[in-house]
Amino acid sequence: MVRGARQPQQPRSRLAPRLTGTVEKPPRKRKSRTEFALKEIMSSGGAEDDIPQGERKTVTDFCYLLDKSKQLFNGLRDLPQYGQKQWQSYFGRTFDVYTKLWKFQQQHRQVLDNRYGLKRWQIGEIASKIGQLYYHYYLRTSETSYLNEAFSFYSAIRQRSYYSQVNKEDRPELVVKKLRYYARFIVVCLLLNKMDVVKELVKELSDEIEDYTHRFNTEDQVEWNLVLQEVAAFIEADPVMVLNDDNTIVITSNRLAETGAPLLEQGMIVGQLSLADALIIGNCNNQVKFSELTVDMFRMLQALEREPMNLASQMNKPGMQESGDKPTRRENPHKYLLYKPTFSQLYTFLAASFKELPANSVLLIYLSATGVFPTGRSDSEGPYDFGGVLTNSNRDIINGDAIHKRNQPHKEMHCLHPGDLYPFTRKPLFIIVDSSNSVAYKNFTNLFGQPLVCLLSPTAYPKALQDQSQRGSLFTLFLNNPLMAFLFVSGLSSMRRGLWEKCQEYLRKINRDIAQLLTHSRSIDQAFLQFFGDEFLRLLLTRFIFCSATMRMHKIFRETRNYPESYPQLPRDETVENPHLQKHILELASILDVRNVFFENTIEDY
Repeated sequence: MVRGARQPQQPRSRLAPRLTGTVEKPPRKRKSRTEFALKEIMSSGGAEDDIPQGERKTVTDFCYLLDKSKQLFNGLRDLPQYGQKQWQSYFGRTFDVYTKLWKFQQQHRQVLDNRYGLKRWQIGEIASKIGQLYYHYYLRTSETSYLNEAFSFYSAIRQRSYYSQVNKEDRPELVVKKLRYYARFIVVCLLLNKMDVVKELVKELSDEIEDYTHRFNTEDQVEWNLVLQEVAAFIEADPVMVLNDDNTIVITSNRLAETGAPLLEQGMIVGQLSLADALIIGNCNNQVKFSELTVDMFRMLQALEREPMNLASQMNKPGMQESGDKPTRRENPHKYLLYKPTFSQLYTFLAASFKELPANSVLLIYLSATGVFPTGRSDSEGPYDFGGVLTNSNRDIINGDAIHKRNQPHKEMHCLHPGDLYPFTRKPLFIIVDSSNSVAYKNFTNLFGQPLVCLLSPTAYPKALQDQSQRGSLFTLFLNNPLMAFLFVSGLSSMRRGLWEKCQEYLRKINRDIAQLLTHSRSIDQAFLQFFGDEFLRLLLTRFIFCSATMRMHKIFRETRNYPESYPQLPRDETVENPHLQKHILELASILDVRNVFFENTIEDY
């Protein structure tokens, strides 16, 4: 049974104001709406004078709540997308009205059916908007539990067939509402890794689109078919399948679990910084995407989230609001998802994150973007002379990267250079660049003495490796799901569940050992250790070292540009080329029976 729209409450450390309040009494200006409703009633066979006063008031109150909810919902789009404070009270009022509206239509369904002519698709529309509210609350807070709330409302619409009668009405705009509901439901299911439900929804959406285009001569048929193609490609993006004994696909989650990040040893001296904010930016040409979310963005946002917990049991515990105790698990870092932003948009969001960054906190910038290369030799070698990555210029791209290698004396104005990030190094900054010109970000200077680390992807991959760039970057896959990336570079495309779980357990051991290598190193730059106290950053660093060590040992990764790099540089002999780590990688390869693709003599081969 669908619950009422519970008003979201954030974890204690960022607790939103209680989203309470009462809806005002209908003002006089609503009378025209009420009169319209009553005329509808009379046209259905009744006379206005015959309507009991109580039923008349029920219709009036429902019309008011419906109008108010639409007004508040439409106002959400006018809120600034950046900044974490000013939107909360408005969302609170909107949730409050939708809660009242949802309960009101449940309590007065018979009167509304008889007197107002309430249709099931209208109930579905209310439920759909509540689902959208929860989804947008997830986007604003990064609290994955709100995805479960969105799922519960979207799922109820489907189970109760609220939109089933829409196709019988000769109104294409109602069918479009239904199609959009399916698209939104699919996004939520993708984020929750409910792939079985996604496949069912795609089949239903495909049938609905076919019926829609057959019945109405519409101009948006191509666009809806493109939606189907995008989600189909998104589902198939993973290069390796994990299979049960009956050959059904196992759905794996790559969010941070309780056993995910290697634990810190007792007495280990690391920084106390915590990851508070992240900008996840996707601007790669031709990469698979769905709903302005590229595969790389999708993988990185999951790497920066914990597994969802149940809101009812975890966040609304009796007495928790009054208690000074913190939740048992820390919240997720707040994230902005920016798909093909312009330079000015990116800088605006970056400045907002920087401004609101709490004390002792870290800002993470993830750039998955086409490389912009230097236009020629320069007399100086400053932070604007090595190129960078592309931001959206709102112009057509010709032949991929080719347009960005023009031999002109001036610099590409739509490029995000390393120098553009200098002002933000006044606070702890953790940068990940996945690009064909990632090495431009080696040319940093730490001007303000704050912790600063850049993890940089290979700039090219071996030709012998099947090109998977459309299905996401190999480097980002290592940061999101290192075992799947390891299997892919080893030439494996499927794996039995039992063996997968055995390898995952061994990989956790490797991560623990990498953590010890880092913290026991005598020559490592202290910036790495400053970030090592945060679980998310610790896991990203250990996965980065595993990725780099794997590629350096692999027989087809032979060029320098095939390897990840970092700023500051890691001490190779103590980390990515450490014999102890290399032995672990060979053992993992032995478990998978792919040892032949790696060098046996390890360091001697370099």
